[in-house]
Amino acid sequence: QYIGGRSANRGECAQPCRKKYSVETVDGKIIAKDIYALCLKDFNASNRLKDMIDAGVLNPGRCVDVMEETMGLMEDGDFLMGGPYNDAHGLMLYFPKKSPIENFPVNNARDRRFIAMPAYLGGRFHVAGEKWYGSNGNNRAIGLPRSILMMMLNDVETGKPLAYMSGNLLSSMRTGAMPGLAAKLLARNDSKVLTLVGPGVICRSSLRAIMSQRFDIDTIKIKGSSPTSANAIKMKEYIEENYPQVKNIVLCKDMEEALKDADIITEAVSCKEGEWPEYKREWLKPGALVISTSTFNMEHKSIVDLKKVIDNYGMYENYAEEDNVGYDENGDRLHTGCMGEDFVYMVQDGLIERDSLTTFGEIIRGKKPGRESDDEIILVSIEGMPTEDVAWAYECYTYALVHDIGTKLKVWDHPYAF
Repeated sequence: QYIGGRSANRGECAQPCRKKYSVETVDGKIIAKDIYALCLKDFNASNRLKDMIDAGVLNPGRCVDVMEETMGLMEDGDFLMGGPYNDAHGLMLYFPKKSPIENFPVNNARDRRFIAMPAYLGGRFHVAGEKWYGSNGNNRAIGLPRSILMMMLNDVETGKPLAYMSGNLLSSMRTGAMPGLAAKLLARNDSKVLTLVGPGVICRSSLRAIMSQRFDIDTIKIKGSSPTSANAIKMKEYIEENYPQVKNIVLCKDMEEALKDADIITEAVSCKEGEWPEYKREWLKPGALVISTSTFNMEHKSIVDLKKVIDNYGMYENYAEEDNVGYDENGDRLHTGCMGEDFVYMVQDGLIERDSLTTFGEIIRGKKPGRESDDEIILVSIEGMPTEDVAWAYECYTYALVHDIGTKLKVWDHPYAF
């Protein structure tokens, strides 16, 4: 409105951001000429992604350690997340299927949404932050990732911004690090066979984290949409290039082949609602560790006696309250695709006791045991939390400060409002 005399808030934008400008300093020196200085669409920070890598964002072993520290602090209660009970995954912004308003965004693709994921984490971190998550399944057609994430850290006392960084690599690494933590705490010590279900980006991060903790893995099974799927082949090539100690790589035709004889099973499947991969109890060997970060479908009564480990029960209670799924014609609870949410329904239906569920934090703080025998089958539900994003972002930020990585931005010399 200041430039064009017309207000975009009233539908009369003069589009000043689409015009070229020259940029000069306060003393009149021109530092840029004829550029689209106001248009964020033309802002390209891809050359800064290497800064994130240099800051250690892809260090799997260190990320596992930081996630262990985070789970311990959460068990201590030294954290806050959003929602009325301070345990919400995030605040969702969903778009309608259709709208009578011209140019209104609609849900015309898979996973079309925005999520604000704020958190505070205490301990040595003592920092607040938020991951802003935008997702649109149509992005791939224009050469972009389905999800584009940014992360911000703030001084918890003053609110002062500390860092603003790309969140894609950060988020995928902290997600993968949690299966690495599960493998560290709960896998059999003689684990040799690892199964990857859904061999995409997250499963690759999980692989890296698990391999940083379990050094005797010599066989890896891969279950993609088919044995010849592009993701399955790409994962096989990645393993061959990076893990020469792995002597056997098996591209599996079905879930039974993938799960049988596996010591560790980690899942990160992206699929349509209701098409979740089904696991059967008879396909799991004694001592198997089954980790779900995305989708899960197993008959509730078949897993009553199995040990169940979760990251945050309150978060799954929130999911269950929102979804409130019912029962089928046989009186069996409908599945949600989320292992932890299924556990909540099992508690509500009287199949298990709430106290039968163990959190990572309880194991880390010595309040409950982890694996109790080599034959124990353990199910682990991981959904991702903003506390994890804050922790890993802070670790990358502090490393960047010490090693002079990144670009320092001046927000102001003096607050203008004062």
